[in-house]
Amino acid sequence: MPYSDSPLLTPSDADPARDAVDIRLIVTDMDGTLLDDAKRAPRELWTVLEQLRERGVLFSPASGRQYATLAREFEQAAEGMVFIAENGTYVVRDGVELSSDPLAPDVVTRVVDCVRRLAAGGVDVGAVVCGKRSAYVERTDEAFLAEVRPYYVEHRVVEDVAAVDDDILKIALYDFGPAERTTAPALAAFAATHRVVVSGAHWVDVMNRTADKGAAVRRLQRDLGITPAQTMVFGDYLNDLEMLDTADWSFAMANAHPEVVRRARHLAPANNDNGVLRTIAHVLRLPSPDPR
Repeated sequence: MPYSDSPLLTPSDADPARDAVDIRLIVTDMDGTLLDDAKRAPRELWTVLEQLRERGVLFSPASGRQYATLAREFEQAAEGMVFIAENGTYVVRDGVELSSDPLAPDVVTRVVDCVRRLAAGGVDVGAVVCGKRSAYVERTDEAFLAEVRPYYVEHRVVEDVAAVDDDILKIALYDFGPAERTTAPALAAFAATHRVVVSGAHWVDVMNRTADKGAAVRRLQRDLGITPAQTMVFGDYLNDLEMLDTADWSFAMANAHPEVVRRARHLAPANNDNGVLRTIAHVLRLPSPDPR
């Protein structure tokens, strides 16, 4: 499919007749954005990352996934890359922590107790307590662990997830039903003091109110002297909303949640159509990747 036939809205500065746009930072969500629905990265990703490196453009994955998972997925191109992990609560570059925003232990205990009450009441839900060193779970059934593994390559089954010795960055809840209608409302009491965000159709995350992907991007921009006009951001779900506000070049994927489409300045082709790389190539005038 020719690129011009895809659902992409770009401002006039992206017109091929104009000078190339000055982009210094590209931040992208992973699931539903860079990855296709089968959780596969575009085959041209490594070539594009090398082209960006040669131009001095910093590429940063921003995900609800843990740092260990992101570092493994980008192992062949990880040098110098900034990983915004755990929905912005943990930011790492070349193995060095740039920032983190851990939860207080009493909050961890209260959220875990809430999840246990939901499960006892018949909700098919489980908690993933996300620490700097590992993720921790109590559920041992294969159906639940199969949902945990893709996002938390480092995870341990423990007797009590509220008692682990680690800095806890967030608590992720996997609800086998619609999280927006079941688990998220049950956590409403925490929303007054903490951030409760639906990060996928079945996932809800509880973090400090000061923590989100947008806060992590703004901190990175400030530290590196990069402006919103020099920043390009891609997202598809509600945990990407604040991140979209950090960039003049904010793109919702064509498959994005309606609220994300309303919040973003521009629209990119869907994740299954290689929308992130095709948009980067279009705006920065790189060789255009093929659709998937």
